Amino acid sequence: MQVNEIKHPLVQHLIGQLREHNRSPAQFRPVVDKLSYLLCYEAISGYHLKQETITTWSGSTQVQRLDDSGITVVPILRAGLGMLNGVLDLLPGASVSVVGFERDEETLKPHAYYEKWAPNVTDKKALVIDPMLATGGTFLATVERLKAVGCEHIHGVFLLAAPEGLKKLIDQHPDVKVTVAAVDERLNDVGYILPGLGDAGDRIFNTVAE
Repeated sequence: MQVNEIKHPLVQHLIGQLREHNRSPAQFRPVVDKLSYLLCYEAISGYHLKQETITTWSGSTQVQRLDDSGITVVPILRAGLGMLNGVLDLLPGASVSVVGFERDEETLKPHAYYEKWAPNVTDKKALVIDPMLATGGTFLATVERLKAVGCEHIHGVFLLAAPEGLKKLIDQHPDVKVTVAAVDERLNDVGYILPGLGDAGDRIFNTVAE
């Protein structure tokens, strides 16, 4: 499995901002947008280009085009929705597929409650987005569902990942690629990433408990 931890200075600057505990949701969301854009930029670096002929001021010439209609972006509900705007800014022609999971806080296992795949998903590259790869449960379940419907090219894009989740992914789905801003130290005893940035979904949607 290929894990690409992006060390670009701007990516590291932005992930540092997200770690700030006193950053409000209104300040948090724009940083997630920017970081999602940059991580998506890195994730598609090896994607195929097609050649087209266009008309310029001096006549016709050959240019390279990225066919983003061959990509489906798959946000994992709900937190993955927070990354969607940044990714679609870069890939406006991509379709959107959706999967929804809730984590059982006692077992830490995901419970599926919704899925909706784009038409012809079997012919598309799936770019799965979620702020955190922690235990790996929701992402592994998403990979299994994508493979079950015939999708063969799956790439996970995360703000943060834990070594424990990456190990599970390597063991079970070594063909899946991952792009991440940072691989953190470990999980705590309730499955949160350390040092991490807290619950990304709560911080994006302003649902942090008082």
